[in-house]
This record gives sequence, C-alpha cells and structure tokens, in this order.
Amino acid sequence: MAPALLGCVLAHETADGLVAVELTEVEAYTGATDPASHAYRGMTGRNAIMFGPPGHAYVYFTYGMHFCVNVVCQPAGTASAVLLRAGRVVAGEPLARRRRAARRAADVRDVGVDAAAGVTGEVTADVPAADITAADVTAAGASAVRTARDLARGPARLCQALAITRAQNGADFCVPASPLRLLPGPGTPSVDGTPSVDGTPSVDGTARDDIAADDARRRQVPPAISAGPRVGVTAAAEVAWRFWLTGDPTVSAYRLHKRRAR
Repeated sequence: MAPALLGCVLAHETADGLVAVELTEVEAYTGATDPASHAYRGMTGRNAIMFGPPGHAYVYFTYGMHFCVNVVCQPAGTASAVLLRAGRVVAGEPLARRRRAARRAADVRDVGVDAAAGVTGEVTADVPAADITAADVTAAGASAVRTARDLARGPARLCQALAITRAQNGADFCVPASPLRLLPGPGTPSVDGTPSVDGTPSVDGTARDDIAADDARRRQVPPAISAGPRVGVTAAAEVAWRFWLTGDPTVSAYRLHKRRAR
C-alpha cells in the first residue's frame, strides 16, 4: 500500500482555501508485529483510529510541537498505517507559504515552549496567521520557507502546509465531499498495478480532461521508486519500509535517530 500512495494527491479544504500536495515520500508501519509502530503494544486512546476501518486519517502529536498524518490501511481490528512524510504542493501554494511562515514565526515568538524539557502542550500547534505580527515573521526569517520544495518536505511541514491537526483525526480520506481527501494523481499505479485512467478527479472534485498527456508520459516512463530505512525510530530501524520517488527534491533528508537529552 505504501508505494502505491506515491504520486497520489492529498487535499485539504478549509475556510482559508484549498491546499493540495502530491505525495513523494511515505513510510509503512504494521501493528502487533512492528515494534516501531504506535500499535505494537495494543489499542490505546491515542492509536484507536489505527484499529478502525481503512481509508481514515490517523493524526498524532509529537515532540510537543508537530502533527503527523497517516493513512489507515487494514480492515477494522488490524492496526496498520502509512505515514505521509513529504510531498510537492500542487494547489494553494500562497496559502501553504503563509501557514508555514506563520508557524515559523510562532515558534520564534513562543519562547515559553521548552521542547527539550519535555513540554507537550499544543501552544504552537495551530496559530492563525492573523495573530502573527510583521516583526514575528521577520524574526523567523523568510528564507526558512523560501523554496517551494521545502513547503511540505517532512511530515510536520506537510501537516503545517495543509493545516492538518488533531481535528482531522479519523477523517475519511475516501469520501468525495470530505474536506480532507486522497485522490489518485496522473498515472498513479492502482492496487492492481495499472495506471489511473483519464478523467481522474482534480483536487476540486471535477473531472480532468487535461490529465491524458501526463498519464501517457508516466505510462511510458513510470517514476522510479526507492526504498530504505524508516526515519526517527529505534526499534526495527533497519526495516526498509520508507518509500520515495527517486531523485525528487521534496523528499526529506534521512537522518539516523538520536536519543534526546533529558
């Protein structure tokens, strides 16, 4: 399921507008057999969505700072999910930039947040852009979100750009009217390995006729997919269940996990 999600489009429509991201990097986690999975030790209040029906969003808060979003993949009762790690913004880039700049400014402004001390409050989780002053943005540094490739490069940035928080936990990705939805991209392989057909819905729900050229191109030269170790885990760190579009500049940099100082 994980590599099949590459090239799909994750779209989130809010009162501020629509932002959509084409997925370029994902990471798979099974449940009871995977010591790196949140579901390894059974169901809790935090991970209950993973044990529910497939096609739903599992959103969690981490390091007292960031949200991450996953796609639940197995039938109800069997926990498994794919973390959406990175992507390319394909719609709503100006809004995505404002959100990323506002979050960066909020991190600079909220000096009371001490992540190293283990604070887990959600003070900077979802700060409206209207609450950020020009001085805050200047202090944060515009260069932090200058390049398009960095807007959704990494699971936390992806959620920031799409305004995904715990409010989206449990959302059904597969309902066409859902504000948060997953759509096949042009030429995205289906579960049977064939590319998606012409007329794939666009991010606004309408049928696209202009997808044929991209479909044809991707059928001729399908994107290469790489696999490697997962990021930020200590248990089963060698398992090569991270998948990404080979050479894509929006893929996050791989770093070995290091235990945080207490």
